[in-house]
Amino acid sequence: MANVLVLGGGFAGVVAAESLAKRLGHEHQITMISRQREFIFYPSLVKLAFGQVEVGDITYDLREAMLDRRVKFIEAEVAYPDPDNKCVVVPHGEVQGKIPYDFLLFALGRRLATEEVRGFYEHAHHLLTVNAALKFREALKHFHAGHAVIGYCPNSHLAVPVFETAFALDRMLKERGERENVKISIVAPEELGGQLGGDDIAPALQNALRDHDVEFVPDFFISQITDKQIVDREGKTIDYDLGMLVPPFSGPGEAQYTGITDPNGYIRVDRHMRATGAHRLYAAGDCVNFLGPKMGHMAVLQGMVAAANIAAEIEGHEPVARYNHELMLVIDEGGKDSIYLQKTLWEQSDANVKQGRFWGWSKQIHQKYWQKIHA
Repeated sequence: MANVLVLGGGFAGVVAAESLAKRLGHEHQITMISRQREFIFYPSLVKLAFGQVEVGDITYDLREAMLDRRVKFIEAEVAYPDPDNKCVVVPHGEVQGKIPYDFLLFALGRRLATEEVRGFYEHAHHLLTVNAALKFREALKHFHAGHAVIGYCPNSHLAVPVFETAFALDRMLKERGERENVKISIVAPEELGGQLGGDDIAPALQNALRDHDVEFVPDFFISQITDKQIVDREGKTIDYDLGMLVPPFSGPGEAQYTGITDPNGYIRVDRHMRATGAHRLYAAGDCVNFLGPKMGHMAVLQGMVAAANIAAEIEGHEPVARYNHELMLVIDEGGKDSIYLQKTLWEQSDANVKQGRFWGWSKQIHQKYWQKIHA
């Protein structure tokens, strides 16, 4: 019997655990350890902030969902994996101590490195947790005039919610009859389209920014935030009255000092999703060291590849499934200009860019699909 341990209850962990349960016989044990019991559909946190959905619309109970799929669920905090002794150290939770494994999938995601931007923790809003989205919702209720600055810091690897927030804010203010009282700006450490496919998507973004009267400020490397100003590394400042910023990311703290991470703390993996320098250890999702944006659909594909190769090893075969690093996203503009992009990042190929109301609608359907099939 093989004991497979899955760390993390996000996109990569859930998909991998479910795939393994389908592939492997009942004689094998699959266990998921997650720091929280709820699965969160993170792409909908912008909608949560603007009151378009509630918490119950974008979450479901992992314990019940995993039980239905023959996966044991443990709610606990992971301290670190110990690849040499093939165990995971759990300091507190439903279980404590060292949990052994035959195969390990590390899918605990990335860490929000807010300490890299002075004043971020004290002054900035972000939309990367449920509580943060609800806090920003409260701020929106009291915002009626002034300068709204939305953006992402260097090394954030996530730009979609920045544009969706700017467009949603424009729509909300128009509905209130307050749009003429507010200036909306997006700040980014790169040119328009960076982290989103570059020049391929830039024209569509430019049109959407113009239609929503949103200013784009490129090459702004945020280094400090005060209660009234956002400061870049060269000392340039932007005054603001409402801010939402995506903080820098770094590799997961649970993987530090294990010998399997790159200088930024991300787990080094090959295209089979095997961690380099460790036996029978795989990784998937935001925790891995692939360059470029870190998004949910990437985590799903990586989780599927990792599960296929773990199952192959258990059955005595060599891993053959290979991950193809593909960027696929929808920026939900809320109307006719919703933008879809698909582009292969490891190969020289043209991007597929489309616009229309259908793509925003499809993103909403995707959220409902995840909630239905996993609830």
